[in-house]
Amino acid sequence: MKALLLDVGNTRIKWGVGDETGIHRTGHIAQETLKEQGLGVLTSRLPHDVDAVIASNVAGPTFATRLAGVVGMHCGRDVRFAASTRTACGITNGYRQPRRLGVDRWVALIGAWAELERACLVVDVGTAVTIDALDDEGLHLGGQILPGIALMASSLAEDTAQIPPTKPVKTEALTGENLFAKNTRTAVQSGALGAVTGAVERAIRTLRSSAYDAELVLTGGDASRILGALDAEPLHRPNLVLQGLWRLLETDPPRTP
Repeated sequence: MKALLLDVGNTRIKWGVGDETGIHRTGHIAQETLKEQGLGVLTSRLPHDVDAVIASNVAGPTFATRLAGVVGMHCGRDVRFAASTRTACGITNGYRQPRRLGVDRWVALIGAWAELERACLVVDVGTAVTIDALDDEGLHLGGQILPGIALMASSLAEDTAQIPPTKPVKTEALTGENLFAKNTRTAVQSGALGAVTGAVERAIRTLRSSAYDAELVLTGGDASRILGALDAEPLHRPNLVLQGLWRLLETDPPRTP
């Protein structure tokens, strides 16, 4: 089986082709580009010779309908949209209302469990930062959500008079004594980075102090920005949501017509 895997976020769409040997032909495109140029610019980059199409979508139902129509025609396949459920692929949803858990978080947890099958903390660093814990039995213990690095910086610029807009910088520039900035722009960058890394380190420390030998797993478009700033050594899995989507297909393959 060969499948097109789509990770549809608020900021960008990421894709890859999954088969029994792994995930290949990955790419991404900004949602802003699709708004300006239309979905045709997406399908021009996607393969069409696949057996199945599966997507994790957090961009809303209207976009999902448009995407299903365009990608479905391009590939000649129905687009299957993943959903958060009570159980799947060996893990159990910790929410009282399972569907209220963001599907990207759920699928990322599936991807992490498929690889590790033990306690882990899954951190998705994007527009928002999500932190979710699994125990050794695959039970979702719950999670946290906080603004991403860029969102923190932009909110300060928008809601204060004296703080200018800033752009993210490499984390190596904000370590050691450089953590303490000597100008406002760098102070904002360092503060946003510190807020995210501090939340992640507290979460993994708490999980490990609860007798779990938990692995820290990082994913998301801004994961590389915090790698060098963390004391804990993480696994970096840029394609974690795609890995989860492939696992869902492995356990529940499309029916042959």
